[in-house]
Amino acid sequence: MRPDKKAIVDEVWDDARIEGFLHKPPMGDRENPDFSILLYAYRSMRVEDFARFLPLFKAAGYDLDARGRDGQTLRELLLSHRKAAPFVEVLDTAR
Repeated sequence: MRPDKKAIVDEVWDDARIEGFLHKPPMGDRENPDFSILLYAYRSMRVEDFARFLPLFKAAGYDLDARGRDGQTLRELLLSHRKAAPFVEVLDTAR
């Protein structure tokens, strides 16, 4: 976290807020919409909220194995993130 960015704690993540992520537009013109939604959710949510989001994502017909512009799935990308192990575990459980 940047030194000038204040940490937010006890933020409310109700069902409506989590479901809202299913309607996020792709982050770029050439980005796979499913991958973009997953990446945005990962970047925005705590692991427990991400775990609540994934069943909704799957139920809406989205693909957990969607690939980004670089050809990686979110899981593959997260393997290179030092603190992403809990998110990888949640992704694996959601399958």
